Amino acid sequence: MDFGISNKVAVVTGGATGIGRAIADQLHAEGAIVIINGRSQEKLDAACAEIGPNAHGVVADLMTSEGPQRLADFANGFGPVDFLINNVGIFDVNNFFEVSDERWFDYFDHNVMTAVRITRIVMKDMLERNAGSIVFISSEAAVRSIGYMVPYSVTKSATLGLSRSLAELTRGTKVRVNSYMPGTTATESVQSYFASLAEEQSKSMDQFLADFYDTVQPSNLTRTLIDPAMHGRGVLQLMTNTAMNGVCHRADGGTVRSIFG
Repeated sequence: MDFGISNKVAVVTGGATGIGRAIADQLHAEGAIVIINGRSQEKLDAACAEIGPNAHGVVADLMTSEGPQRLADFANGFGPVDFLINNVGIFDVNNFFEVSDERWFDYFDHNVMTAVRITRIVMKDMLERNAGSIVFISSEAAVRSIGYMVPYSVTKSATLGLSRSLAELTRGTKVRVNSYMPGTTATESVQSYFASLAEEQSKSMDQFLADFYDTVQPSNLTRTLIDPAMHGRGVLQLMTNTAMNGVCHRADGGTVRSIFG
């Protein structure tokens, strides 16, 4: 199936690793010119070499005032930005009563404000051109609020509100803004974290995951970590489907008990 993105410019923030990398891989495979950002040119170059010849990386920290414009200017060097995937984010397990104000602000800066800063630049140009698609990567934790990941759940809920609010600004145009809500995914960071927990509990990874789905995510229907490549496909479909605007696409293995999303 031709998704019509050949030679179009797609920016995937934090696209060198994890879900962002899977999205970048999929977009490149469909012929897009893929732009990723990060803090290390060496890591970006290595990722781009693996993604393919039409992948390009730029050191641009979206937590700074200069980084977003640097990323936008770099991407515009290849043509107008047709697609923006806001993927930058952090997560950890923590005790709500011990999370400092500083850490809360750090969460908001990573998970919300990075997207605000780059979208403020890119979306304005999209509206002026009357073309473009933006996707915010949220999480099933946004609606399945997690008590041991309160800052993460709260900031991922915020991205859903941000996405829908920005979609309201596209009324009557050919610009679209949507969000994507992945479940627990087999990224490098998640697998490393789970492996450390399995070792602490003297369990094999298979036994650890079986117990995880029995006790932590009993509503999960697939009972398996999601292949990041599946999110690449899901985001590709969401960002190119012109019938979808202001919606949230859920890909969580059925963890959230809802017929919507």
